[in-house]
Amino acid sequence: MRYVVDNIGGPSGGDAWQAAVTETYFPLDTEYRNRREFTGVLETWSLGLAGVSKMQCDAVAYRRHRRHFLNERDASLLITIPEVSEVNFSQGSRSVRCNPGGFLVERGDAPYEFWHGRPNALWVLKVPSASVRSRIGSTERLSALSFDATQGVAALFLDTVRSTIGRVTELSEAAREMTGRHILEMLCLSIVSDDRVLDSSVSSIRAGHLHRAEQYIRDNLKNVSLGPQAVAEAGGISLRYLQGLFQDSQKSINGFIRDSRLDHCAEDLMAVTNTATIAEIAYRWGFADQSQFCRHYRTRFGCSPSDTRREAMRRAGHVPGSRRRH
Repeated sequence: MRYVVDNIGGPSGGDAWQAAVTETYFPLDTEYRNRREFTGVLETWSLGLAGVSKMQCDAVAYRRHRRHFLNERDASLLITIPEVSEVNFSQGSRSVRCNPGGFLVERGDAPYEFWHGRPNALWVLKVPSASVRSRIGSTERLSALSFDATQGVAALFLDTVRSTIGRVTELSEAAREMTGRHILEMLCLSIVSDDRVLDSSVSSIRAGHLHRAEQYIRDNLKNVSLGPQAVAEAGGISLRYLQGLFQDSQKSINGFIRDSRLDHCAEDLMAVTNTATIAEIAYRWGFADQSQFCRHYRTRFGCSPSDTRREAMRRAGHVPGSRRRH
């Protein structure tokens, strides 16, 4: 989809831009250095779980207030990649600048302010918070972090985002979904390599133990027998110590395992090219009891697995009653 706002001398260009940004990302308030002469172009594409967009516009500020997300069920992260000049971001107690050659993370489930004082071009990736959480843990610690992407996997991540758009119209729906997952994986690899994403609420040693325990869980979610004792043994620590690590982070180990499995199930249900039944998806991610899975799913997401699948189909423009098995 492509939005163009060219409103030199007109009174409503800013309103049109705010509507385009809200539809592409989520509700925001906008402020302009020169409202009457503001111009911008916003192009957006769907890559399955991820949405990617290219934005070129004059100086602007965006504010996300609590009232904007009070009734939102699905939290998202925005990954902003400036191409021309720096961008500024403030969320909670953190403020950060990000220059071309880097990217920053914006949590959509907390108030923030984002601005650039000069005309700019940005790539913006929108991903579900649950998809990032299921790969690298809590997204709360990512708020207002800027990452260097001039080398390594982070540079590859940026290159892939840019090059994908050049070929996106040639890709089938299945290829787009696969590419979106690939970009998501590279994003998470870029983030997790930075020590700042370790849980800062505990000491560095305990944070390291917690990080390794969480990673072991994420790597073994499909094992139905995965439990606290197996995690403790894999980490070479006592079960009591392990339970204390999760308590420090205000969560239980069993709850972390269950919620991680549910996040992956939801991700599979949102993939419109995934033809597995709900029962098959649940079993794949370690749920042996279908009724228990559905009960936990509704508690976590406020809807049934079938609701998630139907909503994904609706957003993708698929007609209900297709060949997909439920």
